Amino acid sequence: MTAKPSQLPQKRILLAEDDDSMRGFLERALKSAGYDVVAFANGKDAYERVQQEPFTLLLTDIVMPLMDGIELARRASEVDPQLKIMFITGFAAVTLNSGVQTPKDARVLSKPFHLKDLVREVDTLLESA
Repeated sequence: MTAKPSQLPQKRILLAEDDDSMRGFLERALKSAGYDVVAFANGKDAYERVQQEPFTLLLTDIVMPLMDGIELARRASEVDPQLKIMFITGFAAVTLNSGVQTPKDARVLSKPFHLKDLVREVDTLLESA
Protein backbone atom coordinates (compact mmCIF):
# COMPACT_ATOMS: atom_id res chain seq x y z
CA MET A 1 0.00 0.00 0.00
CA THR A 2 1.34 3.43 -0.90
CA ALA A 3 1.09 6.63 1.09
CA LYS A 4 -1.46 9.24 0.12
CA PRO A 5 0.04 12.08 -1.95
CA SER A 6 -0.85 14.57 0.81
CA GLN A 7 1.51 12.71 3.13
CA LEU A 8 4.48 13.12 0.78
CA PRO A 9 6.74 14.91 1.42
CA GLN A 10 6.56 15.17 5.18
CA LYS A 11 5.55 18.65 6.34
CA ARG A 12 7.80 20.46 8.81
CA ILE A 13 6.32 22.21 11.83
CA LEU A 14 8.09 24.71 14.05
CA LEU A 15 6.38 24.57 17.45
CA ALA A 16 6.80 27.30 20.07
CA GLU A 17 5.07 26.64 23.42
CA ASP A 18 6.41 27.69 26.82
CA ASP A 19 4.44 25.14 28.86
CA ASP A 20 6.62 22.01 29.00
CA SER A 21 3.79 19.50 29.33
CA MET A 22 1.69 21.15 26.59
CA ARG A 23 4.71 21.34 24.28
CA GLY A 24 5.44 17.63 24.77
CA PHE A 25 1.78 16.75 24.30
CA LEU A 26 1.54 18.72 21.02
CA GLU A 27 4.86 17.44 19.72
CA ARG A 28 3.92 13.78 20.31
CA ALA A 29 0.46 14.23 18.75
CA LEU A 30 1.81 15.89 15.62
CA LYS A 31 4.63 13.38 15.21
CA SER A 32 2.08 10.56 15.57
CA ALA A 33 0.08 12.22 12.78
CA GLY A 34 3.16 12.03 10.53
CA TYR A 35 4.62 15.51 10.87
CA ASP A 36 8.27 16.44 11.39
CA VAL A 37 8.21 18.70 14.48
CA VAL A 38 10.95 20.90 15.93
CA ALA A 39 9.87 22.35 19.29
CA PHE A 40 11.07 25.27 21.42
CA ALA A 41 10.08 26.68 24.81
CA ASN A 42 10.13 30.32 23.67
CA GLY A 43 9.75 32.52 20.63
CA LYS A 44 13.34 33.76 20.61
CA ASP A 45 14.81 30.28 20.13
CA ALA A 46 12.14 29.36 17.57
CA TYR A 47 12.91 32.53 15.60
CA GLU A 48 16.62 31.69 15.53
CA ARG A 49 15.79 28.28 14.03
CA VAL A 50 13.41 29.59 11.34
CA GLN A 51 16.25 31.82 10.16
CA GLN A 52 18.41 28.71 9.64
CA GLU A 53 16.06 26.27 7.89
CA PRO A 54 12.67 26.13 6.16
CA PHE A 55 9.39 25.09 7.80
CA THR A 56 5.91 24.65 6.40
CA LEU A 57 4.02 25.77 9.51
CA LEU A 58 4.70 27.85 12.60
CA LEU A 59 2.49 26.60 15.44
CA THR A 60 2.90 29.01 18.33
CA ASP A 61 1.41 29.95 21.64
CA ILE A 62 0.77 33.68 21.89
CA VAL A 63 1.79 34.39 25.49
CA MET A 64 5.43 33.35 25.97
CA PRO A 65 8.59 34.75 27.56
CA LEU A 66 11.46 36.38 25.62
CA MET A 67 9.37 36.84 22.45
CA ASP A 68 5.60 36.42 22.27
CA GLY A 69 3.93 34.40 19.54
CA ILE A 70 2.62 37.40 17.61
CA GLU A 71 6.09 38.93 17.35
CA LEU A 72 7.53 35.52 16.46
CA ALA A 73 4.94 35.08 13.70
CA ARG A 74 5.54 38.58 12.34
CA ARG A 75 9.31 38.12 12.20
CA ALA A 76 9.14 34.54 10.91
CA SER A 77 6.81 35.57 8.07
CA GLU A 78 9.34 38.25 7.09
CA VAL A 79 11.99 35.51 6.82
CA ASP A 80 9.62 33.20 4.91
CA PRO A 81 6.47 34.82 3.45
CA GLN A 82 5.13 31.36 2.48
CA LEU A 83 5.21 30.11 6.09
CA LYS A 84 1.75 29.14 7.36
CA ILE A 85 0.90 30.46 10.84
CA MET A 86 -1.34 28.96 13.51
CA PHE A 87 -1.72 30.39 17.01
CA ILE A 88 -2.71 28.21 19.95
CA THR A 89 -3.85 30.14 22.97
CA GLY A 90 -6.28 30.56 25.79
CA PHE A 91 -6.19 34.34 25.29
CA ALA A 92 -7.03 34.63 21.58
CA ALA A 93 -9.89 37.11 21.77
CA VAL A 94 -7.99 39.54 23.98
CA THR A 95 -4.55 39.27 22.39
CA LEU A 96 -5.41 39.25 18.70
CA ASN A 97 -7.80 42.18 19.05
CA SER A 98 -5.24 44.42 20.73
CA GLY A 99 -4.35 46.27 17.52
CA VAL A 100 -1.10 44.38 16.97
CA GLN A 101 -0.53 43.53 13.30
CA THR A 102 -0.71 39.74 12.85
CA PRO A 103 0.37 37.83 9.74
CA LYS A 104 -2.22 37.55 6.98
CA ASP A 105 -4.25 34.32 6.96
CA ALA A 106 -3.07 33.26 10.42
CA ARG A 107 -5.39 30.78 12.14
CA VAL A 108 -6.21 30.55 15.84
CA LEU A 109 -6.98 27.42 17.81
CA SER A 110 -8.23 28.26 21.31
CA LYS A 111 -7.31 26.18 24.34
CA PRO A 112 -8.60 23.82 25.49
CA PHE A 113 -8.81 21.72 22.34
CA HIS A 114 -8.84 18.02 21.55
CA LEU A 115 -5.87 16.46 19.73
CA LYS A 116 -8.05 15.41 16.81
CA ASP A 117 -9.10 19.06 16.41
CA LEU A 118 -5.47 20.19 16.36
CA VAL A 119 -4.46 17.59 13.78
CA ARG A 120 -7.53 18.36 11.63
CA GLU A 121 -6.76 22.11 11.70
CA VAL A 122 -3.10 21.52 10.84
CA ASP A 123 -4.03 19.12 8.04
CA THR A 124 -6.51 21.63 6.59
CA LEU A 125 -4.07 24.52 6.76
CA LEU A 126 -1.23 22.55 5.18
CA GLU A 127 -3.40 21.13 2.39
CA SER A 128 -3.47 24.66 1.01
CA ALA A 129 0.34 24.86 1.13
